[in-house]
Amino acid sequence: MIMRGDGVPGGGFSRRRALRLAGGGLALAALTMGATGCREDGADLGGSGDPAGSDASGASESPGDGKPVDGDQPAGGGAGKDGRAPRPLWTRTTSAQTYGDDDELVAANGVVIASGEPLAALDAASGTERWSLKDGAVPGAPMLLGAGTLYLASATYDGTVAGYDPATGKETWRSHLGKGYRQPRPIAVDDEQVYVIAEVLEADGSSRTNVIAALNSRTGRLAWKERRDVGTEGNGIHAQAQGRHLVYTDFKKNLTVRDTTTGRQVWTHKTTKTNYGFFAVHENLVIVPQGPKLQAFGLADGALKWSAETAESYVSFKEPAVLDGVLYLADSSRTLRALDPRTGKVIWTSQALADADITVPRQYVKAGGVLYAATDLDQRGGVIAIDAKSGAVRWTFNDGSGDYHAWLVATDGKHVFALHGKKLHALPV
Repeated sequence: MIMRGDGVPGGGFSRRRALRLAGGGLALAALTMGATGCREDGADLGGSGDPAGSDASGASESPGDGKPVDGDQPAGGGAGKDGRAPRPLWTRTTSAQTYGDDDELVAANGVVIASGEPLAALDAASGTERWSLKDGAVPGAPMLLGAGTLYLASATYDGTVAGYDPATGKETWRSHLGKGYRQPRPIAVDDEQVYVIAEVLEADGSSRTNVIAALNSRTGRLAWKERRDVGTEGNGIHAQAQGRHLVYTDFKKNLTVRDTTTGRQVWTHKTTKTNYGFFAVHENLVIVPQGPKLQAFGLADGALKWSAETAESYVSFKEPAVLDGVLYLADSSRTLRALDPRTGKVIWTSQALADADITVPRQYVKAGGVLYAATDLDQRGGVIAIDAKSGAVRWTFNDGSGDYHAWLVATDGKHVFALHGKKLHALPV
């Protein structure tokens, strides 16, 4: 199956990627696909911003009266009309310290939290601070939500992984991997376990290897740990847990699947192209963009189940997301697609991004039948509202700050939260 794009070249090493790789926390992995059955090891193969609201044609429109809502000013509101972005319900300056990864902004239990120091939770409806936690999070490390708990790597680097009630900030869970390991960082979570990567300490205090481990999310006890091969790194991990399978990528171009019950490695592929670790998991498949190819592999055996290609070899697939059983992703020519993730069959394609001269999205959430997509730093980007049934662009929100950080987006179903640098905006759904 060949998916058509308009052939416009694009893509490259974005500033967001450079910031993320330099961040010292968990960075995004280099990713793409190579031969089946390779061992997991260390070997390598071979500006300025627009005004705050924009309509779908690219014309600019300030939110409300054009002034940001901050501090104790009255909240804005109102849905977007005539293709114009709605005015933010509220805007706050935060302590955010982010590197552009999706899990550095989370919304749950009536609050929204941006990774920063101190770690602060803002009330979703009003933007007022509900709680604050000093040394709560490691900049660049993910904040993971599972079974109503927010899991964080300790900013004190004492080997602790802790869990908190998102609504109150109170610690509800804690685990130590042991004295022989340092800096365990959560990479994925499911209903039963928290998965971490940690460095193995040598007698001289150095570390040349690392382990991947599972911690019981009720007791904090170690369920299993597996030493990874010499040459693998603890940074650059991007992971998801799905049933009996833990899927992750790393800087050394490995795509690896482990059994969540035993930790046993089920299979690994060596990758050849790079997509910085982004993939999507749906039911029994892991779906991986690799430059002009999109491939779906069986979680149980690593076998190729379906594949797709862009129209031109220089056009690359970007970050995917599966929401409500539909796979959404764009390519560097700004063609947006909705696919059936089970088969790769095209549901619709849209040229609305290219027609409106809007930057390619790299993160998606869905609320009320609308996709909300976040872009990299770019005056032609921001947060884009997209019709989930057709791919038509409804509006684009940009705060006009010109901040060099990537946009991040999250939703609680009632609001859409857009983080840009240290500015956090709440938009109505």
